[in-house]
Amino acid sequence: QVQLVESGGGLVQPGGSLRLSCKASRQTLERYAIGWFRQAPGKEREGVSCISAYDGSTSYVDSVKGRFTISRNNAENTVNLQMNSLRPEDTAVYYCVARVTCTWPPNYWGQGTQVTVSS
Repeated sequence: QVQLVESGGGLVQPGGSLRLSCKASRQTLERYAIGWFRQAPGKEREGVSCISAYDGSTSYVDSVKGRFTISRNNAENTVNLQMNSLRPEDTAVYYCVARVTCTWPPNYWGQGTQVTVSS
């Protein structure tokens, strides 16, 4: 069982930045591909980004490419999502997930953290 805890959400103005962190207890995150999903009110949940366990390769949904960066900090057993140039349409609850590979369905979910982009 992997327990994932997200942090770093909040309220930010358009154009601002936030860094989300996903930390695990009981298991090392190095074993898993770690991804971020988000769900905005009235919309379906979508995959935002993922980092592979095997080669560290990363992937992003088109709408965040060039603005978001996913990375691992194995010493702290965390995966971070740096979000720059935030837009109102980035407003959502962001979830950290652990999975076998970035193309597999998530095996474990965090509880989510709210990101609100508004002036």
